[in-house]
Amino acid sequence: MTGRKLSWIALFIALSTIGAAIKIPALVGSVALDVFPALFASAMLGGGLGALIGALGHLLSAVIVGMPLGAFHFIIALEMAFLVWVFGSLYNNGKRKSAAILFILGNTFAAPLPFLFMMGKAFYIGIVPSLLIGSILNVIVAIAVIPRLSPVFKMLYLKGETK
Repeated sequence: MTGRKLSWIALFIALSTIGAAIKIPALVGSVALDVFPALFASAMLGGGLGALIGALGHLLSAVIVGMPLGAFHFIIALEMAFLVWVFGSLYNNGKRKSAAILFILGNTFAAPLPFLFMMGKAFYIGIVPSLLIGSILNVIVAIAVIPRLSPVFKMLYLKGETK
């Protein structure tokens, strides 16, 4: 892996951390704009690196708010990695609407399913509206930003590369 690629990964993780600090009040806790940099990275660098950025971005977001779910945040980080990977795979195969819809549905309804069994029905029902709002906001930002910034990103990313 090149130093240039590592720098971009670090930048996207930092952007996820900044997004984590942008809180929008929700029914349970708050919603953060921490995943859209991972979605962007997934579209630009590929699903695998986007997944890494999504997982690390979530963990940093959880640390910022004091890890309220404790070790459960590692489960969420794995789920986030998978969902970001799926988004990137679909987006890069031209299935942009499917990528957005599957990310929103997966993050809203499927990702909290383990917590239905661990923490009960009330927690699941309480968290779903917040996850829906957060998923929609993050996807809207990502879908709006990707086509506008991808030419600039590609120019900067490939700057100095030999063909």
